[in-house]
Amino acid sequence: MIPWQTIDTVLLDMDGTLLDLHFDSHFWLEHLPRRYVELHQLDEASQRELEARIVGEQGTLDWYSLAYWKRELGVDIVALKREVQHLIGLRGDALDFLRWLKVAHPRVVLATNADRESLELKLPLTGLDAYLDAIVSSQDLGAAKEEQAFWHALRAREPFDPARTLFIDDNPRVLESARAFGIRHLLGIKQPDSRRPGRELHTFTALDRFADIYPAKASNTATKESVHG
Repeated sequence: MIPWQTIDTVLLDMDGTLLDLHFDSHFWLEHLPRRYVELHQLDEASQRELEARIVGEQGTLDWYSLAYWKRELGVDIVALKREVQHLIGLRGDALDFLRWLKVAHPRVVLATNADRESLELKLPLTGLDAYLDAIVSSQDLGAAKEEQAFWHALRAREPFDPARTLFIDDNPRVLESARAFGIRHLLGIKQPDSRRPGRELHTFTALDRFADIYPAKASNTATKESVHG
């Protein structure tokens, strides 16, 4: 159980934390390489090369930029994402957790590496923004969450006390970066992608369900208030 009485700010990742990572895994590692080859009439070797290139860019600001990939590959990335947007969905009990946070009143900030084009696609389909006090993209700050520069810029933009902050993210590299910055309460996600096996994070506690970290009674109350209010 998180000591909620000591938490003023909750920073939440989006893809793989609040949203099922299956959409992104499928798009970047399967759908995009396949459609790229089809659109440019290339061979299977080109598809494998692109898959390797995408993986090689992980963790950089460019990797998260739809404009970068559109420019590099000569395809409309947003249009291709819309072809499989039916796969975009919330993880497990993420909505119940957001409802509870709304009632509990810590400041809730979405801290995501997704760029603004990705947010414009996903937010209307998921309704996440109704439960957030602020949304900050690494694109806004000029640095990915894997970099210390992101955290310094985030704190300047959305002031928070690292000692009184909870941050939840599915990416171990990002969690390491947040720990190096001094954020006290850090949690990972055991199964970011519903179609892939869960994993252990070794140096971080990994959640199966958000309900494991807040009172069940409070969860039920938040859900009822959301339904009736």
